[in-house]
Amino acid sequence: GMTPESVPGRGQRVVLRNNANLSTGGSATDVTDTVHPEVAARAVDAAQMVGLDICGVDMVCENVLRPLEEQHGGVVEVNAAPGLRMHISPSFGRGRAVGEAVMDTLYAPGDTGRIPVVAVTGTNGKTTTARLVNHILASSGLRTGMTNTDGVYVDGRQTDSGDCSGPKSARNVLLHPDVDAAVFEVARGGVLREGLGFDRCQVAVVTNIGSGDHLGLNYITTVEDLAVLKRVIVRNVSDDGYAVLNAADVNVAAMAAGCPGHVIFFAADRQHPVMATHRAQGKRTVYVDQDTLVAAEGSWRERIPLRDVPITRNGTLPFQVENVMASVAAAWAVGLDWDTIRSGVASFKNDAAGVPGRFNVMEYRGATVIADYGHNTDAMKALVSAVDTMPAKTRSVVISGAGDRRDSDIRDQTAILGQAFDDVILYQDAAQRGRADGEVMALLRQGLQGASRTKHIEEIRGEFIAIDHALARLQPGDLSLILVDQVEEALAHLAKRIAEG
Repeated sequence: GMTPESVPGRGQRVVLRNNANLSTGGSATDVTDTVHPEVAARAVDAAQMVGLDICGVDMVCENVLRPLEEQHGGVVEVNAAPGLRMHISPSFGRGRAVGEAVMDTLYAPGDTGRIPVVAVTGTNGKTTTARLVNHILASSGLRTGMTNTDGVYVDGRQTDSGDCSGPKSARNVLLHPDVDAAVFEVARGGVLREGLGFDRCQVAVVTNIGSGDHLGLNYITTVEDLAVLKRVIVRNVSDDGYAVLNAADVNVAAMAAGCPGHVIFFAADRQHPVMATHRAQGKRTVYVDQDTLVAAEGSWRERIPLRDVPITRNGTLPFQVENVMASVAAAWAVGLDWDTIRSGVASFKNDAAGVPGRFNVMEYRGATVIADYGHNTDAMKALVSAVDTMPAKTRSVVISGAGDRRDSDIRDQTAILGQAFDDVILYQDAAQRGRADGEVMALLRQGLQGASRTKHIEEIRGEFIAIDHALARLQPGDLSLILVDQVEEALAHLAKRIAEG
């Protein structure tokens, strides 16, 4: 054998190593400025031969100053995942910004590499708005990722179930390689626990604050406290993004001052002072003009007849009209064309498949049955307003209450319903959320004291038993509003009963 001190004989071949990989020894020298054009061309040829845009090409040759052919050199390896350290920080020569060059090939000039992110929050209408925005984006050909209180959906396929309106689910969607655009329902609890699942969003939608919900929990005791929490998404709008805000809700409209980007206001009343001022400044607004939804910017107008938006039932459901205005404004803010927006709202169905538990209207033995997940006083008012537009001989409502709400909030819900329904069927939730057995039922009954319309009150243990009891009492021409607790299971139970006739 030979030692480092050995002197080889003339013409003797000495094998120093069996490979030429830099990782097994050697030093990196930058030769970018001296490499022969023919050598560089052979590297490009090798990459093209195997169909790679970015790769490492290993060559064996005496030097890179002459073509490979002249020195009997050649390509020995094409690496699809090359290291960058030897280029960024070589042993000899100047470092090269190869990472920047790689990124430049992936994104066009001016492209940030971000996908559109739409965040939706508010007291009511969050899930419907998130689903409608997602539907419009998907109609444009984008592969969407959506999170809401019903689950996680990627490209129309449900990948998780349950309440997924927190930051963990949002991060999972952003990590999915197939997602071109994301829509996140942002609920109060997740923001309190962990904040947001993103650093910035292109669009932040705040549907409403109203009289609030979940007040008295986690030190959020007033609607002003709730507004401070909800405005977090507005404060995280990108500089070139938009906040879509309800101009008719004073707590929501006030969030505009904290938006780093632009603002689109929406309201049914185009003469509302906030709307009129914003429109006079030439900025974007969305409003209703008689039976038409109007998007305005400066002197430009785009109109969508409400008869072409099935979810609004020809414009007779004010709360759905608000959800559509918010969704249209969000799609506009993303930059979708109006043909796509128009076809998106026209093809969105308000059924148990499209928006489960959000004013799903069904027919049962000649009677009208409505399933909804409303669970606060503002929701009750909106539902009563909607039901008032629908003919009915007798109205009944099936309701429970969430035990983690304040006593007054639980009583107020049935106080509102007692002015609009003939029969009220109370049932106890599967989970009492810290309340004693029967305590919530007692509060619901207290709210019905002195009710101007309700004459018949029943208490039933079990959601499905209460639903069956309400269906059994229906006569042709009646209407029953069923306020579901276990949305998916209750809708499946209703579908089964309706199928049985």
